[in-house]
Amino acid sequence: ATVAELWRVVRPRGRLVIATFHGAPGQPATPVLRKLLETELADTPPPTAASRMRDVESMRQLMLDAAKGALDQLGATGATDVTRIDVPGKGSGDDTEDSGLRTPVASAIPALQSGSLFGGSPAVLVVDANQLLKAEATVLAELVAAAGESGGIVAVFVASGSIPAPLGGVLKKVSETIKVDRLTERKAAAWLAQAARDRGLSLQGEAAGALIQRFGSDVGAMGTALDQLAVDGKSASADQIRDRFRNRPDEPMWHLADAISAGDTGETLRRLEDFLIHGHPLQLLAFLQNDVRRRSIAAASPDYDTFVERDGGRKSYAMEKVWKTRHRARDTDLHRAVGALARADIHLKTTPEPTHRVMMERLVVALCHWYGGRR
Repeated sequence: ATVAELWRVVRPRGRLVIATFHGAPGQPATPVLRKLLETELADTPPPTAASRMRDVESMRQLMLDAAKGALDQLGATGATDVTRIDVPGKGSGDDTEDSGLRTPVASAIPALQSGSLFGGSPAVLVVDANQLLKAEATVLAELVAAAGESGGIVAVFVASGSIPAPLGGVLKKVSETIKVDRLTERKAAAWLAQAARDRGLSLQGEAAGALIQRFGSDVGAMGTALDQLAVDGKSASADQIRDRFRNRPDEPMWHLADAISAGDTGETLRRLEDFLIHGHPLQLLAFLQNDVRRRSIAAASPDYDTFVERDGGRKSYAMEKVWKTRHRARDTDLHRAVGALARADIHLKTTPEPTHRVMMERLVVALCHWYGGRR
């Protein structure tokens, strides 16, 4: 009874805390505590699909941030210095080259071959390396082993699971492993400060605390919020953050754009459904029209600085993301996207509202194929 009373005192309403109880000799408190914890945990709702998705996105963002930090330390800091390879999931339907590698992975071969690029040491970032097929892992293992001997290439492999053999074994011998732990709210402040600096954004006063209070440890949503704030200006205040993200902190347009760029139709449709609950299709269409404009400028620009100048002359994190993916869409695909967006604009303004959702679904799926390199 004493243990139960003490438990009720130290346990704040609505939260589960950790406490250490010291009982009298011969009268351990463990059985009583176990009963209390079983009751407590039985009342705790299981994680939802949305919360699990946020956890996955947060961990992915942390791993990419760690990869960027490693590349920075190794001297590959510019937007044009790194060749990024996004490994598609198994059964994605991507075309296979004569080498037996899927098209997105095949581009890693010239990138990993020493001396294949002009000047300096080329840098390669392989994302989702745990999704490599056996044949792909075998080819890349040979290239990595050769690069390890020559020392002429910088390579970072990002994986949320085990990297297939024999590549996994080769990497253990010639590389350093960086383990990324799950971020807690206590550690979020350090992550937030670095993320804001990377975007050239100054968080004034209690702005950092307001972001953490609103988003917790969801670094994916927090990074999206920073992207939006960086577009608006070079500084952000706590009041500005509270007002902007009070009702809908997780602006899905930015998540939707990333899903389209990755060619992930399932994630794109989920993001579209989320947006249409509160947003209007014309808002999203304006965003997509600006996105294809930037992609077209990037495709026609000889270098990153020219691209920035033609777009308006302001470098940003969002501009770097567009520049790094400029080769995924062909000129004909961009032309198709422009035409589809124009037709969608006419459709939204001249047809009954019940038809808008289906039209937007068809539009974003088509953009996934054109932007994400799916043929």
